[in-house]
Amino acid sequence: MLRPLLLAALLGSVAVPPAGADVAGPYLAARAATVANDYAAGVSYYDRLLAAMPEDRDVQDGALLTHVAMADFDRAGALAAVMVTQKNPSQIATLVMLAQDAKTGDFAKGIALLDGGADAGALVGGLYRAWALVGEGQMGDAAKAFDALAQTSGLEGFAFYHKALALALVGDYEGAEKIFTGKYAQVLNGTRRGILAHVQVLSQLERGPEAIKLLDSSFGPNLDPELTAIRAGLDNKETLPFTAIRSAADGEAEVFYSVAQAINSDSSTAFALLHARLASWLRPADGDALLLCAAILEAQKQYDLAITTYEQVPADSPIAHAAKLGQAEVLVQAGRVDDAIGVLQALAKAHPELPSVWATLGDDLRRQERYKEAAEAYDKAIALLGEPEPRDWFVWYARAIAQERSGQWDKAEPGFREALKLSPEQPSVLNYLGYSYVEKKLNLDEALDMIKRAVAAQPDQGYIVDSLGWALYRLGRYDESVVQMEKAVELDPTEPLLNDHLGDVYWAVGRKREAEFQWRRALNLGPGEDLDLDRVRKKLDIGLDAVLKAEGAPPLHPATVHAGD
Repeated sequence: MLRPLLLAALLGSVAVPPAGADVAGPYLAARAATVANDYAAGVSYYDRLLAAMPEDRDVQDGALLTHVAMADFDRAGALAAVMVTQKNPSQIATLVMLAQDAKTGDFAKGIALLDGGADAGALVGGLYRAWALVGEGQMGDAAKAFDALAQTSGLEGFAFYHKALALALVGDYEGAEKIFTGKYAQVLNGTRRGILAHVQVLSQLERGPEAIKLLDSSFGPNLDPELTAIRAGLDNKETLPFTAIRSAADGEAEVFYSVAQAINSDSSTAFALLHARLASWLRPADGDALLLCAAILEAQKQYDLAITTYEQVPADSPIAHAAKLGQAEVLVQAGRVDDAIGVLQALAKAHPELPSVWATLGDDLRRQERYKEAAEAYDKAIALLGEPEPRDWFVWYARAIAQERSGQWDKAEPGFREALKLSPEQPSVLNYLGYSYVEKKLNLDEALDMIKRAVAAQPDQGYIVDSLGWALYRLGRYDESVVQMEKAVELDPTEPLLNDHLGDVYWAVGRKREAEFQWRRALNLGPGEDLDLDRVRKKLDIGLDAVLKAEGAPPLHPATVHAGD
């Protein structure tokens, strides 16, 4: 059992509630923090609870999990060391203790913990044992352990991937290559890390051309800085060092990283974060583990922690640019778009050769309605992409939007056309170009056809159905427009612009009270993108006909204007 005095020593300056203190409030707060993945709050509440309820297993696990999530490994390790002395220690305590043993190089202690019945799960337990045997210099037994794990259905790919890494670590590149090209080749070469490990193995075997072919077929022509450096080395006929795994401790880190990736799509992202944090603890220089931690935290909406984690990737890391891109995305999610733009502008100066940086900068500038600057950023991205490929359609589309919004229709129109050439029948492009034609009263028949095709592709998207209704309205086909606009508002009832459009259409067919209701609703829901609230108020004051006349716009089609209701 955990002793209160020992826990007090572990927790340092944490205030200990007096005997008999009411812990119901902190307990509920701790549980709420757990549900919300609010680890900063969770640490505080769980530490208080742990001091008051040292033998409660749920409190122990909650405290341990939150400390690991906050990357407080000193306290987590000390707490886990006490927890594993209990009968049937929890899996969380076992995992943290195994990581600490690997960190200190005490692989025998880790094996003893597993032999004593501690549960790390079949996958982690099996892989950890095999790597620990590597660390103990027992490669033959380690190979048998990997092979034994491979007998478990569903775990074969993990077992053989790690066995290949272990063989390469001890210099058996031929054995590793047989695994990489064997029965599970597709699985082992299905991730960036697996591909790069295989490339290094091929290079060590002096099979540089095959390594280049694998690199090119996997990543294409537009390589990031890390891949560019690897490609340059291979082109220069250099032998790449095997750095995928440098030690048995790295192998244990790879175990936790592999599992974190595998379970990250499951419901318990906190457990994925636990594994990713342990991988990063064991191998601090591994930027990929930090990126995974940050991505999980971002998905959990723990934006401050995610930003801090991205910042921990060293500036000289070959994937530092990816960390900055990730940090910018989190800043956007946190509503700090101007800060994100600052990060991206600095990154563009450091890496002006990366189209992804310019494209992302364009996206963020466009979000801030800085359309001219956005178009210029997209210009640089497209120039760097070279001959356009189907996957590039969105960059062309986004640039065309920025050009259209900044008054450069002469450039925007061919950009939309190019996006459609790259991705024919793309609903977003069909809708935007068709709607633009309607607004500009150009190519109306083609515009209507485009929008109908967009609706056919995405009939449940309110904004696209709205475009069809609005096109019919512009063409004076008001009765048909009502049907589509009502459907659009039904699909997206809280969108201000759609409600405003429905009001205009109701007015056009003489349903003026309903029109005024929709305009008031648009005001209440607004502001919204592209919605002029002052114009909506004018329509309520003097009616749509008078507003159109004051604007010098053509009146509503006379055949459908009614005297009133």
